[in-house]
Amino acid sequence: MPAPLPGAELAHPITLPNGSRHPGTVYLSAVIDHPRMQVGAYSYASDFDPPAQDGWAQRLAPYLFEFSQDRLQIGKFCQIAHGVRFIGSSANHAKDGLTTFPFAVFDPDTMIGYQPDTRDTVVGHDVWLGYGALVLPGARIGNGVIVGAGAVVRGSVPDYTVVAGNPGRVMRLRFEPEQIARLNALAWWDWPPERIVAAREALEAGDIAALEALAP
Repeated sequence: MPAPLPGAELAHPITLPNGSRHPGTVYLSAVIDHPRMQVGAYSYASDFDPPAQDGWAQRLAPYLFEFSQDRLQIGKFCQIAHGVRFIGSSANHAKDGLTTFPFAVFDPDTMIGYQPDTRDTVVGHDVWLGYGALVLPGARIGNGVIVGAGAVVRGSVPDYTVVAGNPGRVMRLRFEPEQIARLNALAWWDWPPERIVAAREALEAGDIAALEALAP
């Protein structure tokens, strides 16, 4: 029998061979309490120099403030490697004038509420963001996407694609379009944890038919 998933409420879900918890990997939903950030169950981030447990939101999204007008939404079962950063819309400057200098942020009377760009950044389910990837303001990354190490991602990224480079470009589809439609219809990331564990072999083997047979 496959081992059960570590509980989604755990801060540190990886147990090392000596029985200790690995401090550099966290389930984000267990450690992030930020009004502008939403993370689905079982999505984790890893860092070789981990912040304090309450510092993960700032580490991953340094420009996302409590008073920001944009949001960062990350789906379930995402995998976020060391060095990944989300540069949210709060970081953008106005570009329609003669200068991009943000005079308003230096005036206490206009600082709060001044945000030329308010687009949300959205990451789907089961997304792997590789080492040092940079996600730019307003990016919308589909389900099942693989983002290569060091990639700079902007705009909309279709489901189950591989993105690499600067600027990030779709290199290939991971599956045929018909298979992608079936995977999105199954939405296995929304299944009960015990059903996902039972489906582990099908998920790891890439067997969509077997996965469909196990659907709730």
